[in-house]
Amino acid sequence: MTTPEKVAYLKGLADGLNLDKNSAEGKLFSAIIDVLDDLALSVEDLTDQIDAVDEDLEMLEEYVYEGDEDDFCDGDCDGCEGCDGFNEEAVYEIECPACHEIVYFDEELFEEDDAFECPNCGTVLEMGDIILEDEEDDE
Repeated sequence: MTTPEKVAYLKGLADGLNLDKNSAEGKLFSAIIDVLDDLALSVEDLTDQIDAVDEDLEMLEEYVYEGDEDDFCDGDCDGCEGCDGFNEEAVYEIECPACHEIVYFDEELFEEDDAFECPNCGTVLEMGDIILEDEEDDE
């Protein structure tokens, strides 16, 4: 039995009790059942939306992983078949000082500009303030 069906059952039970809708108890039960009905419909709508997002995500995963998640390379390997040259460029990560999220970027970003926006919060990050892992190792 779905939640809206259960609320409909409760409505039927309340109607069967012949509660006086003008009494304090009748008003209370009526209000509670109305709230339950609204919540049940909201949950049902949310469930439908989640199902739609889940289907969209499944299609996106199939597109990204080309049908097999095991073939997807995250770049942490030494030139496996899934890389397709991914490791040829250095990929750096920094922690945004404003939102503390990890931001990933590659060497091309250095060539384009000496500052970029954090994709999470929009804070402008200056390249001069960023210490790369290679530079840390030299110190």
